Amino acid sequence: MAPYKSVLNLVTFAFGLAIGFIFCYMLFSLNLEEKTEIHPKMLHNDPHGMHSEDAGRDQLQGEMNLKADAGQHKDENKNVAEELYQKVRILCWVMTGPQNLEVKAKHIKATWAQHCNKMLFMSSEDNKDFPAVGLEAIEGRDQLYQKTIKAFQYVHEYHLDDADWFLKADDDTYIVLDNLRWLLSKHNPEHPIYFGRRFKPYVKQGYMSGGAGYVLSKEALKRYVDAFKTKKCTHSSPVEDVAIGKCLENINVEVGDSRDTSGKEMFHPLKPEHHLIVGSMPRTFWYWNYNYYSPVEGPECCSDMAVSFHYIDASLIYELEYLVYHLRPYGYTYRYNPDSSKNVSLQKGNAAAPLDKDSDPIA
Repeated sequence: MAPYKSVLNLVTFAFGLAIGFIFCYMLFSLNLEEKTEIHPKMLHNDPHGMHSEDAGRDQLQGEMNLKADAGQHKDENKNVAEELYQKVRILCWVMTGPQNLEVKAKHIKATWAQHCNKMLFMSSEDNKDFPAVGLEAIEGRDQLYQKTIKAFQYVHEYHLDDADWFLKADDDTYIVLDNLRWLLSKHNPEHPIYFGRRFKPYVKQGYMSGGAGYVLSKEALKRYVDAFKTKKCTHSSPVEDVAIGKCLENINVEVGDSRDTSGKEMFHPLKPEHHLIVGSMPRTFWYWNYNYYSPVEGPECCSDMAVSFHYIDASLIYELEYLVYHLRPYGYTYRYNPDSSKNVSLQKGNAAAPLDKDSDPIA
């Protein structure tokens, strides 16, 4: 009888243990799923890894017209911005795909793209209604550099005379074109140079972050396209920003200093919160080892003349557009004048780059 009770107790214990394990597993799975839904935008510890929106979550319905309140801004003096719009002509092209036109690209089209002198959306398929340019390329992260090469070749063939500067951005990047024009107005587009967030690994002179966006001068674009004809550059790597950085170094295209006159960064490879909020990025995160200039965390991270942020979903695109072009604190003119003698002297103290040696700034 005793052996029978022992076996019964053992079976009962094993059954209870199994039930407890199943219950704990289900509870843990539900808790993990809930946390994933609450915190969907995780930082990926790889600057060339998947984008935060690659999972197809970004499903904002419809476009928003932020010009609906344009009457409130009718008395603003935009003379300087309008003058630079005419003098510093920028062609913008956005790397996208057929699956992202209605999910991401249309929100760029409704916001910051309207500040470009010329706007193109580069995809693997033609879409005459959107419109998007179909390149002879297939989709996939390992095809990004191939698409980049073909996009710049297309721009060079069909739109070289439409602009002086040529900006590449992802479909989850937000760009402030007016600030970019101020930066570019100090340089001659006939000089071989490009600007963006400067990273330091892999390329001797550094290279520009793909996610933060980068802009080539007309001369840089000409040299880049010609380099594939003369075999000075090839499709050497699927990692777009490193590969183009190596190519541009090989053909003597200069890496420009993209900081403002006080030495603060203007291009940003992450969302505003990750730069502004102290402690949002662990010290093991790739960001701390990639920056060419010493990175700063907190309010000093970012220029008042910031040009770009990355990993921006559709909702945040509209939020940034509102904050940049609509929100106005009462009683202020610009608190920061980047061209004041005080800030120019700060630039010298931070060893920021001077004007191109063989160029004149645009008056």
